[in-house]
Order: sequence, then C-alpha cells, then structure tokens
Amino acid sequence: MLIGMTYDAKDEYLAMGFTPLQVAEFDRMETIELIESTLKKLGHEVERIGHIRSLVNALAKGKRWDLVFNIAEGVGGTAREAQIPCLLDAYEIPYTFSEPSVMMITLDKSMAKTIVRNAGLNTAPFFVAKTAADLERCDLPFPLFVKPLAEGTSKGVSEKSRVEDKKALTAKVADIIREFAQPALIETYLPGREFTVGLRGEGKDTEIIGVLEITQEEGHEPWYSYENMLNDKDKLQLAKDDPKAKAAGELARACWQVLGGRDAGRIDTRLDANGNPAFLECNPLAGISTKAELTVLSRQAGVSYEMLIDGIVKSASKRIPQTGKSLKRATT
Repeated sequence: MLIGMTYDAKDEYLAMGFTPLQVAEFDRMETIELIESTLKKLGHEVERIGHIRSLVNALAKGKRWDLVFNIAEGVGGTAREAQIPCLLDAYEIPYTFSEPSVMMITLDKSMAKTIVRNAGLNTAPFFVAKTAADLERCDLPFPLFVKPLAEGTSKGVSEKSRVEDKKALTAKVADIIREFAQPALIETYLPGREFTVGLRGEGKDTEIIGVLEITQEEGHEPWYSYENMLNDKDKLQLAKDDPKAKAAGELARACWQVLGGRDAGRIDTRLDANGNPAFLECNPLAGISTKAELTVLSRQAGVSYEMLIDGIVKSASKRIPQTGKSLKRATT
C-alpha cells in the first residue's frame, strides 16, 4: 500500500518556540524514522506528511494515500487528537487508530470516566473544577488526587498531586488551571498497584497484548508522574500469572470496548482501597517509541516492533474500501 505518515515532530515545534512541556507528547525524529523503516520492511511505500497544516496543503494539492498512519497529537483544545482523523474522514481516507469521537472523549478524562462508570465498570469517584470556587461543591473525602483534565504523558502530575486537605487541594487546582488553561480532575486517591494494559483490535475482537506493572525507584512519587517519566524513574515489568494483573487486563478490555478504541492502545488502571482494579484513563493514541509502554509491554510479551506495527496496519486496513486498486499498485 501507499501509506502516508502524519505526526508532530518534537524538534520542529521546539524550533517554533514551544516549550519542552508543551511538546512532551510529540515524537522524536528517531521514532518517526523507526515507524517509516518498519512500514517499508513490511512492503509498503511510505510518504511523510507531517503535522496537520502539511496535511491540509497536501490534500489541497490532490494528494491521496491508501492509508494514513497517524500519530499526530495535535495542538490546541480537548479535540486536538481528533483534528487529523476528522480531516481524513472528510476526504474518505482511512487511517490508523480511533475515530474522532473516541479521541475527544478519551482526552477529556471526566467524559471517559463517566462512560466507564455508566457501563458499570470500576473507576474512582471524581469531580471537575473549572475554577477554585467550584471546590465549594466538591464533597469527596481526602486524600484526593489532582491532575489536568485533558493532558497526556503525565503532564501536571507531581509530588503535589496527592492532597490531604482543602488548602493543598485549592493550591493544586489553581496551579493546574493557571499552567494548563484547563479544568482540574479531582479523584479519590487509589492507594494500590498501578498497571497499564496494552490492547489491540476493536470490539469483540479486542485482545490483551500484555499487562505492565509500573513501579518507581525509591524516593520518587509512588505513581506515574511527569518527573518520573522524564527521568526514566519508572520500572516497567510485564506482570505474568498475577491475579490482580489479570483482573486489570479484563477491566481494561471491557473499558476499551465500551469507549470504542480500535487497532491498538493502552488503558491505565490502579488498584483501589479494596484491591480491585479501577480505570484511570484510556490512551487510544499510545506512544510507540522504543521506550513507550505499549512497545515495552509488547516486546516483553513476545510481540516484536515489526509485529506490533503490522498488526496496527492490518487492523486499520479492514476499513479500506475494497472497490479499487491500491494507489501503490495503480502507479507502478
């Protein structure tokens, strides 16, 4: 097939004046090159497209592809991960990973948690504060955990995220609103082990690739924080034959299905005070660098990088109309 690649390159945005925190979710050039070379090894022709403005220009010039391998995180607002999927849908060009509605719902963690909760699946009680004044209506018991409503890569998660009283809660909420220009998500603190689950496929065909337990080096926050991630302080180990990990995997699969994820992604979970796994968040556009959790757990589960990429492409290819020849074949 002729496969286009959409992405947000970290170095490109840094050159535009963005801060390291703003581009934390974006991909390094070595990741883009790795995906491209892997697709070529799998027999595909690959064209780099780049960010959404480059895609707009290419579409305006009449460019088309059999499939777009999309890893672009987008810039601006809680619909940013849906921008390129929306555009590709408008041009009837198939792409990897989830559709726009799923991208928007899962980036807004409160919306994802509401859907999961309404489906009867376990997630911590929560409250959304748009302003500090909203805290007057928050009646969740302490301790609480506070993070940005719509960020990835653990941005905004720090040693101050676990709060024990109203003063600390007010300060943390104010910090998030000021730094990220978005509401704060407040949750009942989950004290147990943390698992991230790798999934592939969609609907009833969803498979669990593996369940990775995330622990931290001694002296660092006992959760998946931005500092721990940035400085490689997280220990990532596949949890095999562990009843709690298996329960986390089954919860994750159910959440993936109810949220509508497809092709591949991750669900983050953590054990509650009763030892039961609880849904934290869904990442339908999970990182696939060599150090990313989805890649690590796949590798530890015996799924090579080439197999992971091939599986994503094959899953997305089911959505390609079968009425005509591929662009690659048609032009050779």
